[in-house]
Amino acid sequence: MRRTCVALSVLLLLAGCAGGDRGPRPSSGEASSEAPATSGSGERYALAGDAYPEDPPDVAEVPDAVPRREARSRGGNKSPYEVWGKRYEVMAEARGYSRQGRASWYGEKFHGYATSNGEIYDMYKMSAAHRSLPLPSFVRVTSLDNGRSAIVRVNDRGPFHSDREIDLSYAAAARLGILEQGTGRVKVEAIDVERWIADNGDASRAGETSSPREASASVASEAPRDRPVAGGGVFLQVAALGSADGARQLKSRLEGEIDRPVRVASATGLHRVQVGPLEDAGQVDPVREQLRRAGFAQAFVVDDAD
Repeated sequence: MRRTCVALSVLLLLAGCAGGDRGPRPSSGEASSEAPATSGSGERYALAGDAYPEDPPDVAEVPDAVPRREARSRGGNKSPYEVWGKRYEVMAEARGYSRQGRASWYGEKFHGYATSNGEIYDMYKMSAAHRSLPLPSFVRVTSLDNGRSAIVRVNDRGPFHSDREIDLSYAAAARLGILEQGTGRVKVEAIDVERWIADNGDASRAGETSSPREASASVASEAPRDRPVAGGGVFLQVAALGSADGARQLKSRLEGEIDRPVRVASATGLHRVQVGPLEDAGQVDPVREQLRRAGFAQAFVVDDAD
């Protein structure tokens, strides 16, 4: 069903993640919130807390996020913003940020829904939520309990609790070994993208969104690059998820948001949620605008063979 936006000053109190109550999350970076979104499995906010995926893929080989040059997201960077009566400032830049604190994680409850910057949350990718780092940012998170580390891409807001420093995706939490206990002591260090590129090369220059190793992983993402629209029917791809259930839930949600058919195309452990077919190029922009208004700004064109 379509999300119902309430007044900008109202925030929905979300029940929290596996590591404790995550707190409300501003939608698309605004201080407003959304009414409980529903899907074929019922209201996700009916859960008192977050949950493990029922049949998760093996995330042991999910690679680190690859730092690259990116413009600040149009969503998620409003500053200041307010949650639970407390104001937060978004930093002008991430460079030099280093802090210790507790990490929590979020999973099934938010999987397949829009993050604060309008992307789709995939708990099987290396991502995270942070209160004040600009979106997106790249940070190295190191466990102070076991020394494990991961590079994650920050594309969401939260956690809104004074004792929490960062909210990790399921995959990142698995890497750091904090799934069972729910939280863990970590150090968060922002990555200087320019220095990283000087040392490791520029993935974005080649039009990549991931390393070659990430592209071959079963839960890898795909580069959002449009291809020319020819006859014969094309699709707008909204997300490629590692969870079949998450893809079905996203499909159900999209069917309530837009007036076009939606399909899930599954292959090699990846489940692509696609809108279409669209008969001609003139349909692409209107449908993309519908998706943007629904909170899915990253859709790109694929053909029926993909």
